Order: sequence, then structure tokens, then C-alpha cells
Amino acid sequence: MESANIDHATSHMNQKVQNPPKWQGQACADLAGPKADQIWPFLEDFFGLAKWFPTLATCTPVEGVSGQPGCIRYCAGFRTPVDLDVGNTETTILNWTKQKLLSIDPAAKIFSYSIVDSNVGFNSYVSTVQVVPKEDGCCIVWNYEVEPVDGWKPEDLDQFIGSGLRVMAERMEEALLGQANRVDSPTDVI
Repeated sequence: MESANIDHATSHMNQKVQNPPKWQGQACADLAGPKADQIWPFLEDFFGLAKWFPTLATCTPVEGVSGQPGCIRYCAGFRTPVDLDVGNTETTILNWTKQKLLSIDPAAKIFSYSIVDSNVGFNSYVSTVQVVPKEDGCCIVWNYEVEPVDGWKPEDLDQFIGSGLRVMAERMEEALLGQANRVDSPTDVI
């Protein structure tokens, strides 16, 4: 009788180990001034992520047409919160992911993608990014879900996505400001 209880407990423990709950999180970046219609084109360019995401050295097409569901991008050269080794120096590992666009709705200014391959341990990663209009600008909302990542804590991923999104929003605001300055500046005509 006692061994039956042990077997049941062991079976229950194995089930928990095999199916740990997924990590879920959300990051938001408020932009005062820029409208959702101005920010969306930056995000809609699925192969253009390297222009905006910090420390991302490359984002190149692997398959398909940017902005079309099923297209795949290769992103490499980014640093993560766990890239420090015991000696507190950065590793020389080139982090990379292959990301597949799952769906996109330009009218709702939303898309979702998954990581289909990587060397950073993201398994079953799915993200949704949306530009939400606000009275005084807009907000970029990035939701994600992923199986627990070896060597990471949920707060590492929250920090990675949150800080990355904040820098992306700043760069997009700067790009819009640069466009406005080019349009507003007088040109010398000879």
C-alpha cells in the first residue's frame, strides 16, 4: 500500500517536471506625440528589426516576403541578461534566433511571431506586438509566452524584452523627429 502512494507521488512529480508552466509577460512603451499610424510601419517591416532593437547586429530574411505570414527572419548578435559568465565578463557567444511571422493585421496594428530555432534556449516562444492608439500618442505592447529557459529567471526575460522595447520606442521617436526635421528645414536654392 505504501509503495503505491510512492509510485503515485513519483508519477505526479514527473508530470510536473515534464510540463512546467510557461512564463508569460508583457512590456509596454508609451510614446507621447507619435501616433500609432506613424509607429506601425516601423514594426510592420518584419525584416527591419535590426534598425530598432538594441545590440541586434543583423536581421536578415531567410524565407518569404517581409510582412507576409510564414516569412522567417534570422536575428543575431544581440546580448541577453545571462550573457555574463562567472568572471563577470561578456561571453563571446553569438546569440541568434530564427523567427517566423505567424499573423499580421495592419488595421489592428498587431502581429504575432514565434521563435522556430535558436541558440538561446527559447522553446515554444510566441510573442504578440501591438501598437495601441492613445489620446496623446500611442503605446507599443509586447506580450510573450515561453517555456522556462535554462539559466534564466522570468525577471531576466522581462528585463530583456522591457529594456529592448524602451530602446526601440526611443529609436522610432528619433527616426520620426529626423523625418520631421528634414521636411521642416528650409533648403537653399541656388
